[in-house]
Amino acid sequence: MAILVLAEHDNASLKLDTAKVVACAQAIGGDVDVLVAGHDCVAVVEAAQKLTGVRQVLVADNAAYVNHLPDNLSELILDVASDYEHILAAASSQGKDTLPRVSALLDVAQLSEVIEVVSADTFIRPIYAGNALATVQSLDDKKVMTVRTSAFDAVGNDGAAAAVAIEKVADSLSQFISQSLTKSARPELGAASIVVSGGRGLGSGENFAILEQLADKLGGALGASRAAVDAGFVPNDLQVGQTGKIVAPDLYIAVGISGAIQHLAGMKDSKVIVAINKDPEAPIFQVADYGLEADLFEAVPQLTESV
Repeated sequence: MAILVLAEHDNASLKLDTAKVVACAQAIGGDVDVLVAGHDCVAVVEAAQKLTGVRQVLVADNAAYVNHLPDNLSELILDVASDYEHILAAASSQGKDTLPRVSALLDVAQLSEVIEVVSADTFIRPIYAGNALATVQSLDDKKVMTVRTSAFDAVGNDGAAAAVAIEKVADSLSQFISQSLTKSARPELGAASIVVSGGRGLGSGENFAILEQLADKLGGALGASRAAVDAGFVPNDLQVGQTGKIVAPDLYIAVGISGAIQHLAGMKDSKVIVAINKDPEAPIFQVADYGLEADLFEAVPQLTESV
């Protein structure tokens, strides 16, 4: 049995999510190959070759893949799909954009947001905003699935996989126009070991400055609830939750967040959860390991000063 993992990268570095998807693939069992599609991505290929347990790295290095258009990626995956029983990708924007196309082209059902492997054809995924878990079995010849990477630990970097070049060049009707990227000195939200998140309780976008100071002191990432994003306090790329980013850091600090189901679905798997809220009945306290019933405008500066 062979498994194909679609690599997540920016043509310069391999994202940690790929190592976590490889861990899921190893739990399924079989030979694991990683597909790197990009342009001038030698460093990415070398990093993928070092992933523990990877048999080989398929390399499609061409300008057609520089922007990772899902139409091009799905066409490429389809070309090599005959060699694999499972095709995996992270449940990221790229994975969610690409694999549905692959499953449609292969005429199979997609398995989404897998968090646990039961067997080669049976998996567990969350439903109802994570309030229930569904065990699903696929009888399709090929299993196409996205993986919730927060549920898996990354594999190591002691591998020595071979690199195999793929000559196929995709020719889709899609055309890349432009993209706008948010640059920050802080760690990427999805990969950070510490996340400091704020909610509507902060009252305004300007007040997020006190969270930024705490996040910088801790070397963590800044996050936010959907309520804070909808209120215009911060951009939506900081949103944590069912319709935002799913995170599972070592430490998650929720400040002024009530704990709506939508938000809990995105962070309740964090190793340690600290909640700061002046409302003792806030649902966030039910999932928090440590809770502080206090005025955030007093507690957060004191916490920052003590770090």
